[in-house]
Order: sequence, then structure tokens, then C-alpha cells
Amino acid sequence: MTPSRSAFGAIVAKDLRTELRTMQSLPAMVLFAVTTFVIFRYGLDRTALSGSLAGGGLWTTLLFAAGLGINRIFLAEREEGGFDAFRLAPVDRGVLFVAKATVLFVYLAAVELVVVPIFAIFFLSTWSGLLPMLPILAGANLGLAVLGTLISSMAVNSRARDLLVPLLLLPLVVPLMIAVTAATAHLLDAAGPDFEKFGTWLLVLALYDGIFALIGYAVFEFLLED
Repeated sequence: MTPSRSAFGAIVAKDLRTELRTMQSLPAMVLFAVTTFVIFRYGLDRTALSGSLAGGGLWTTLLFAAGLGINRIFLAEREEGGFDAFRLAPVDRGVLFVAKATVLFVYLAAVELVVVPIFAIFFLSTWSGLLPMLPILAGANLGLAVLGTLISSMAVNSRARDLLVPLLLLPLVVPLMIAVTAATAHLLDAAGPDFEKFGTWLLVLALYDGIFALIGYAVFEFLLED
């Protein structure tokens, strides 16, 4: 096994073990999402959502829940000197970016495994559109993971980290949110899934993910040096 692969596996395993032991991020993300759904249900006095309302409610909630995980993804490295140790290691600096993005992707997938069914129970009259949502969820998770990792690495050493992350994340994530909300709206229509424009939005999502994955990997080494 090459040093880069070994380092990647070690970082991912370390972060996942730490989260399973401390449960600092996932419970907060799930609780935030479920609480938001409860507020939507009783605050809006709506027992069913469809189309763009369903897509917007779901993805707005998932975005802000993701922000909680993004804020903490580099916290251990900042507090325990992990950045200095990684700079001294004889491995590609991009490995840390890929590993952290992978961990964040796993966090988001775990949260969605819990909260998407809860959203369906609260608001959907039919679940026929949930299975086709899997590529949307995967693409959104990838986009949020690479962008969130990049932004978190920029903000982690700032005292205003909790403020900087949403200020940087929200403007950049607008294209992703438009794509996933529009694609989801076609799947959660009250009349049943409509696949006519679904593929177009998936292509937009894939393009967004590819651009930010390349940008993040290219510039992360310079951010790590700073």
C-alpha cells in the first residue's frame, strides 16, 4: 500500500472512530433536521408537501444541518496539532482534503439515512420518488463535502470560524441548491415522479461537483501551508 493510501485510510478511520466514540457532530445534525421538520409541519400547518415546496423544505434543512458538520470537520486538527503533523508527513497534501471530504460525505449520508424517511413520514403522501432521489443525494453530498472541506480549511484557524463558514458557504452553494431542489421537485410531485427534466439537473449537479472537486484539490495544498 502506498503512503498516500495508507494516510487516507488512517485519517478516515481516525475521524469515524472519533465520531462514533464522542458523537459530537451526527446527533446534532440529525436533531437540527428533525426539529426543523417539526417546525415546518406545525408552524406552516401543512401535513403534506409536494413539488418545489417539498424539495425546498428538504434541501434547505439538509444544507443547514450540513453546516454543523462542516464547522467541525477540522476541529481536531486545530486543537491537537494535526496540521503540523501532516505537513511533516511524506505524503501528498491533497490526501488530507480527499480524506476529510470522504468523512464529511459519510456524515451527510448517515444523517440522510435517518432524516429523509422522517421527512417522508411527515410530509409525503407517496414515497415513489424516494428511490430515484439516491443519485441526487449522492451528488449533493459530494458537492457539499468538497466545498465544505475547502471552506472549513480556510476558516478553521479564525476566531470567527462559526461566522465565516456560513458566509463563504451559502453564496457558493447556491447553484448546487438550485439543481438539487429542482431535480427533487420533479420527483416529489403530487402526481408522481416526472423524469423529463430530471436528467438535465443531474448533469448540472455533476458539473458543479467536478468543478469544485478539482478546485479544492488544486488549492488545498496552499491553504494547508498558510
